Amino acid sequence: MRDAAELIRAGRLVAFPTETVYGLGANAFDATAVARIFAAKGRPRESPLIVHVDSIAMARGLVTEWPDAAERLAGCYWPGPLTLVLPKQPSIPDIVTAGLPTVGLRMPSHPMALALIRAAGVPIAAPSANPFTQLSPTTAEHVRKSLGSAVDLVLDGGTSSVGIESTVLSLAGPHPVLLRPGVIPLPEMEALIGPIRSADIPVGGHAAPGMHPRHYRPRTPLLLLAAGDPAPAGRGAWLGIGHEMPADPAAYAAALYAALHRLDEQGLDWIAVERPPDTPEWAGVLDRLIRAASPR
Repeated sequence: MRDAAELIRAGRLVAFPTETVYGLGANAFDATAVARIFAAKGRPRESPLIVHVDSIAMARGLVTEWPDAAERLAGCYWPGPLTLVLPKQPSIPDIVTAGLPTVGLRMPSHPMALALIRAAGVPIAAPSANPFTQLSPTTAEHVRKSLGSAVDLVLDGGTSSVGIESTVLSLAGPHPVLLRPGVIPLPEMEALIGPIRSADIPVGGHAAPGMHPRHYRPRTPLLLLAAGDPAPAGRGAWLGIGHEMPADPAAYAAALYAALHRLDEQGLDWIAVERPPDTPEWAGVLDRLIRAASPR
């Protein structure tokens, strides 16, 4: 951990575990270091990064506004899989936010992530530790296989317990806006802060990470099918709900990327996934599968 913190302060890249997926981290105050993240991932500069903090106090120091809704949501879900988008302070370089006046902030719950932020003494900008649009990593081995020597150090904290990326909620405008669903059901958040709108995706840029229409993809073509649909020709695998995959949405999310990584190494012609229900509890999983199956 001491070595990892020194690397972060020196402007290098450290992959680290969070409860959602593994992140590829750099000092959020160091624009040159953050540029290395984009280069390592092959990520376009118009896709903003999430900044990871170790406390609400650190978060409040990075924004110009901290509304009551942020206090309620952070009090309920931090540390945890919720990213809040708020107007940023000038101390956050524009490269972190893709030139937007807002920044996404999250306090992860994984103890190694929190320990790294505290040891480094700076907030850490970190997208998922994988090539852009490909499967997110939920183990250190996934990071090593996909990024290799592009990372200066990989901290191994076991398997990510949540398994898909965080919910992203913007509080920067007059109304809360859901930019990316995750494992937190929308009605839960609305019970705390009132109605939440769905995002209008901007043309030519992304208001939050993970909004690219083609994302979270294995190399093997992924098909999103209804139960009972015929399988295509060729050699493939089927992931059914309640059979190959858990019937509980949280357990399903935790298992999804690991299952896709495993199948992606088998040289299959296709991976067919049963389409989950279109309900608040399944929204994050369904979002990831729709993007992974997108032909664009």
